[in-house]
Amino acid sequence: MRFPSYAFDPATGKATFDYVLDGPTPLSFTETITFPVPGMPKNPEKSGGGGGGAGTPVPEAFYRVLELLHVVAGVSYFKVGAPARVVAPKAFPTAAADYFSAIYTKGMAEYAYRNQLPHVLELRVEVPGVGDDAAPVDNSGRRPLSAVGGGKDSIVTLEVLRAAGLDPVPFSVNPNAVIKNVNAASGLEALAARRQLDPRLFELNEAGALNGHIPVTAINSLIAIATAVWHGLGPVVMSNERSASDPNLIWNGHEVNHQWSKGVEAEGLLREAVTAHAGVTEPYFSLLRSLSELHIAQLFARYTAYDDVVTSCNKAFKLHDPTARWCGDCPKCRFVFLAMAPAMDRARLTKIFSHDLFADEAQVPGYLELLGIDAHKPFECVGEVEESVVALSMLDDDAPVLVALRKAVPAQAWAAASRDMVMTPGGATYVPAAYAKILNDAL
Repeated sequence: MRFPSYAFDPATGKATFDYVLDGPTPLSFTETITFPVPGMPKNPEKSGGGGGGAGTPVPEAFYRVLELLHVVAGVSYFKVGAPARVVAPKAFPTAAADYFSAIYTKGMAEYAYRNQLPHVLELRVEVPGVGDDAAPVDNSGRRPLSAVGGGKDSIVTLEVLRAAGLDPVPFSVNPNAVIKNVNAASGLEALAARRQLDPRLFELNEAGALNGHIPVTAINSLIAIATAVWHGLGPVVMSNERSASDPNLIWNGHEVNHQWSKGVEAEGLLREAVTAHAGVTEPYFSLLRSLSELHIAQLFARYTAYDDVVTSCNKAFKLHDPTARWCGDCPKCRFVFLAMAPAMDRARLTKIFSHDLFADEAQVPGYLELLGIDAHKPFECVGEVEESVVALSMLDDDAPVLVALRKAVPAQAWAAASRDMVMTPGGATYVPAAYAKILNDAL
């Protein structure tokens, strides 16, 4: 796989990235990412014409982040054929080269597992030479760009930052109706970017090409960092929790983690790559890294203004119905319902979901997976098994699903589940000291 070129037009905010998968019949792709242009309308779909950004200087660090993004976004096209070689377009610092290889192996581990492609786990992105580290770019003291996905976690981060007087800027890639409604509920003016995959990719998928999960958070994170750099903002603040680092299973001696690009290892590698290649001194971190999903759900319960707009359901995003926020029958819905249940009354919870999952006995098999009783942890963005057991232990009513689950959980699982450990912040983080104090004050 090669990366022939990329281009950027400051007047429109449009960047194009070219990719080639070599073979008997080479495949060429072009991806387009449209960034919000400073001084132009915030909706990227309305800023495609005119030259409102032509006079806005584009920092060198922005172009350097685009160079990282060019390689990382290539995973969407790599998966079509899983080539044995991936050759970066130029020299990069060692930290960037290491990040690329991690993206194409650890970030693609679930794809490799599902398609039975063990060679992917051993791949090393070839970088033609070692580039010099960039000069430092100080972005301290600037407004944070806060990534918003429409779920409880990013809402908590946004509100914690706002309460601290940091005036966060909400940001998203390809915002759907749910995200737009969350932004509206926040009352903050948001920025957005648009990512458009090459249509040929969908044609190949329809024809039976290899397909599977990619580390999309890594791609969106670099889009966010580039946006922050161009707009003169501070760090990109994410809302990835502690359990994102927890693998789903071990395959061929390698961890397979559906959420790898949200985990702490990926966060550290991304920070090092951006600082080395683009020079940005504090590019990116997750404010909630030390917290469990269960703890975050407790914090979310404080913010009732989002009850009618919040969703963490990935299936709902695909229903193309702005009124459909929770499908009510997926691992994410089940886990979030369980995590929120100890923090709010059942009437409020049922209103948020438009469905009482604990009254629906068809949910029991799915909950058994979350509790670690049947199969491995689902390939979804859900919390650790221990969190689910602790959440169940905090509920004492006789809803049909809860009664069935209490009977199914073995004694050793109850004994091993520690509420104190789940609800106590801990683990490695990259949160700067000033932001760590803000979070601690919020707790």
